[in-house]
Amino acid sequence: MAFEPPERLVRALGETYGDDVAARWLGQLPALAEAAVAERGLTVDRVQAPGGRSSLVLLVRCPDGTPAALKLAPAEARPELERAALTHWKGWGTAQLLDPSPSTSLLLERLHPEVSLRSLPEAKALLEAAGTLRRLWVEPPVSHAFESVADRTERQSSSMRGELPEDLAPLAEAALAARDELTASSSPSEEFLLHGNFRQSKVLSGERSPWLTVGPEPLVGERAYDLARLVRDRVEDLIAAPSGAALARRRVNKLADALDVDPARLHGWTLFRAVESGLRARTAGRTQESELLLEFAGWL
Repeated sequence: MAFEPPERLVRALGETYGDDVAARWLGQLPALAEAAVAERGLTVDRVQAPGGRSSLVLLVRCPDGTPAALKLAPAEARPELERAALTHWKGWGTAQLLDPSPSTSLLLERLHPEVSLRSLPEAKALLEAAGTLRRLWVEPPVSHAFESVADRTERQSSSMRGELPEDLAPLAEAALAARDELTASSSPSEEFLLHGNFRQSKVLSGERSPWLTVGPEPLVGERAYDLARLVRDRVEDLIAAPSGAALARRRVNKLADALDVDPARLHGWTLFRAVESGLRARTAGRTQESELLLEFAGWL
């Protein structure tokens, strides 16, 4: 099968998993895609571009003509965990898994990738996002392989403890301290299945439901962690606003109130996740993104 992987995917795979892993998987990708298409008797319409940062998505049609999306990801992205989460959600707030059988690829309900919540005015987008996210927060399966919020953030923390410029060290220390306090005081009753990477661009228009979520990086833990990524959506607009700092703090309280989450915990997780993402973007050479995220974090 002849196609060119989107440049965004090629770049992101190298940043996340290293150039060797990325090159090896990308070299195998045409054969993997061809096998997955043949296995299910699919017809390929096109590659979705710019696509995601950890997977290739082919827009396909099933043998009966039903439009679908075929998602292929490297083993390092743990696609089996996405399959397990989608199976548990059963299409409630998410794209539906059309083929639950074990496979190296995921056959999903096709949504409209060109229409996400980011196409809506900000206030309406946040309202729809909050309603969608609420549907995802369910009890996890009794036996599951999802990592916890504590484990994921401990892994992320290790890369934040290296040498930093003098002006960034206090911000990193504050984020790490917030994370340590939050995990030490977490409530065992807050054990929900979480999306893990929820934001407006992950919620797409659909036929079965107006808005459905894609691209989970599932884990289990408290809701405030999941909501924290949504707080900084459209961060470039917040930074450009004359009263951006006040708007950011107001958004924390507004979302916490709308979803019945402790605002102090949401504030702490928002700080940690913004700093972690900002430092990761800095390491990868995405300077503008890093500066926006770290300025936003400084407001908190």
